[in-house]
Amino acid sequence: MAASIARSCCRVHSHVVFRITTYLKASLHCSPSRRSGLLSSLYNRGLLKESFPALHAGNLLAIIGLLHFRAAGHDIIALLGGATAQIGDPSGRSAEREGLEPETQNSHRIFSHHELHFCPDSSRLGRLAVLNNRSWYKDWSVLEFFSEVGRSFRMGTMLSRHSVQARLKGAEGMSFTEFSYQIFQAFDFYRLHQLHGCRIQLGGTDQLGNIMSGHELIHRKTGEEVYGLTVPLVTTSMGDKLGKTAGNAVWLNRDKTSPFEFYQYFLRLPDNSVERYLKLFTFLSLAEVEKVMEQQKQDPGKRIAHKRLAAEVTELVHGKEGLESARRCTNALYHSNIQALEQMSDTELQELFREAPFHEVFLDPGTTVLDACRRAQAIPEGPRGYQMIKDGGFWINHQRAANPEQVLVLGQHILSNGLSLIRVGKRNFYILKWFSM
Repeated sequence: MAASIARSCCRVHSHVVFRITTYLKASLHCSPSRRSGLLSSLYNRGLLKESFPALHAGNLLAIIGLLHFRAAGHDIIALLGGATAQIGDPSGRSAEREGLEPETQNSHRIFSHHELHFCPDSSRLGRLAVLNNRSWYKDWSVLEFFSEVGRSFRMGTMLSRHSVQARLKGAEGMSFTEFSYQIFQAFDFYRLHQLHGCRIQLGGTDQLGNIMSGHELIHRKTGEEVYGLTVPLVTTSMGDKLGKTAGNAVWLNRDKTSPFEFYQYFLRLPDNSVERYLKLFTFLSLAEVEKVMEQQKQDPGKRIAHKRLAAEVTELVHGKEGLESARRCTNALYHSNIQALEQMSDTELQELFREAPFHEVFLDPGTTVLDACRRAQAIPEGPRGYQMIKDGGFWINHQRAANPEQVLVLGQHILSNGLSLIRVGKRNFYILKWFSM
């Protein structure tokens, strides 16, 4: 294999299932210490965990592993699980998940951002092709599929998989639909091997059993050797897998996790995690990571490493515009920056204050602070609301507003973008969008 070009298959989970193939020019039979070039670099970063045979996050982590291969000039094929996403993969889960509707925008966006912002010479990138496994399942009946493919699998081997054993021992048990998932993933690997010469599949450590099923199917049918690589899983502080449907996810989709929330997640990581995450989630060289960590040690209060990590990953997932949005929101919320608040779009405000009521209102001449608070439904009617403002518990655009009869001033109470951000106490926000009569 060292003398030939091989393709690898990488499996990533998102709203949909991705399976991604790349060309590799490396021997996978030697020990990690003897691997050179790209694979050696990925091992040193901690991005590859094991390899098999004689070899052996976070969905983003698997995508990043893929992008390292593409940056090294290897062609990649992204396989969207338009069919298998409707089943749900039991690996690493304690309960059955609902089927997932296919979506491709997130992956395409990340590929584009990587090419635009992290690759000075895009001509050296490998080619990217996108396939959907629905194309080879849509015309098959269940009987035809299991008649042709199912005979190649043995119940004992399938039942011995760790993911299956874990589910069978749990209170929820396991449906046959999920039990059959490894057959479909194995056949997808076989199909890619037949059509595109796919020889290596990359996925999270919880995917090892499914990848092995594909290895065994291909070896049984063709006699050829294929391989698997795994990346470490990213977990919460409680040790739970960070997945799209596990209830604890940091989503790649802006509608679910805004650029600000995404940025803040990485900014708030514990100090003892930031170096590992810099190696895993960014394309900084290991020497650059070491330099950043040295700067962090010299002045921990500046949180240089955390800011660099948050910026790099946010730019990869949401682009430069998303990173700028995250920084604007950070300045507006945590640094009481009026200019940042004034530059924010309606969308950014609603993302930043997801639970805040948003009202569009007409601005009448002589509108007062009391009028604004009532239109925002931030105070009760009558004398009590009036008194609450006088007591000093209200802020408009980060400035205390303690005079209920104060007429709203443009540039102070109403920003140039027509917005007023009302805060009651420490955590209750209301947003008004003003329109002139």
